[in-house]
Amino acid sequence: MKKLTVLSGGMGGARFLQGLLHGITMGALPGVDADAEVTVVANTADDWWIHGLKVCPDLDTVMYTLGDGIDPERGWGRRDETWSAKEELAAYGVEPTWFGLGDRDIATHLVRTQLIDAGYPLSKVTEALCKRWLTPAWGDRVRLLPMTDDRVETHVAIADPESPSGRRVVHFQEYWVRLRAEVAAETVVVVGIDDSSPAPGVLDALTDADLVLLPPSNPVVSVGTILGVPGLRDALRTTAAPVVGLSPIVGGSHVRGMAEQLLASIGVEVSAGGVGRHYGPRSAGGVLDGWLVDERDADQVADLEQSGIRSAAVPLMMTDHDATAAMAAAAIGLVDR
Repeated sequence: MKKLTVLSGGMGGARFLQGLLHGITMGALPGVDADAEVTVVANTADDWWIHGLKVCPDLDTVMYTLGDGIDPERGWGRRDETWSAKEELAAYGVEPTWFGLGDRDIATHLVRTQLIDAGYPLSKVTEALCKRWLTPAWGDRVRLLPMTDDRVETHVAIADPESPSGRRVVHFQEYWVRLRAEVAAETVVVVGIDDSSPAPGVLDALTDADLVLLPPSNPVVSVGTILGVPGLRDALRTTAAPVVGLSPIVGGSHVRGMAEQLLASIGVEVSAGGVGRHYGPRSAGGVLDGWLVDERDADQVADLEQSGIRSAAVPLMMTDHDATAAMAAAAIGLVDR
């Protein structure tokens, strides 16, 4: 295999990519060339504008992680970050105070915003930013693409007794950062998704791939929004490459994040099998050829196989790069058998 494509959210996708690239470098992935190219199609529906700056959390998390600039403890933002700008904005009483931009991180958002204001699309801006972060480490072997150049934003409807409708809609960042996903999500609304189109290179990354991987990213607001861009789901259904996903649900619960709340909001069973069936087998109009579940969910393999998705139970905790590389190897082995 020479070309691998990964549909990625933020932290979970970035950590999976670290292990995948580690496995390629170490020659631990069966059938994958040592100089294989990895294209990452990243979710941009988490993006938003704050203090006049365009912020792309998932793109930046992948970029910083693969470029060795991520804060390893938080899993997002820059290493050795300081927060003077955040503190000064709060002193002026500028809202929102619950979302902070680190001083080092702000530089990325300033450059991105200036380039967008100059008329460059997000895909070209991302390419320019990656020359600092990805090119020195990976050369041309790793490409990071936004799912679309169009403005797409995820909003979450939550209960609000003071509203005439009994609910209000908040941006995904407010739901995740300020509310910490502790409020039930009634529904998810992805504004602009129906009118968006794939960014340059995205469809080719799917149709020309030797393997497509869906990492354990959120199936609703990460992988789900990527698949919601018109044309992407069809490209995934028709590509000649096998498509394999890894469950973000382990033992009936998400490992990190808010997959449980958001799966419930769209009526999907919160289980490894439930998410696999939600994606569905390609033989029946879905997007999967294979689906990995954790060993704790081995009892769900038979039902998944019966639904038309080749499945196996393996350890799915990304405890280190070797463990994550083993997950990637298992994904390859699933469709190689």
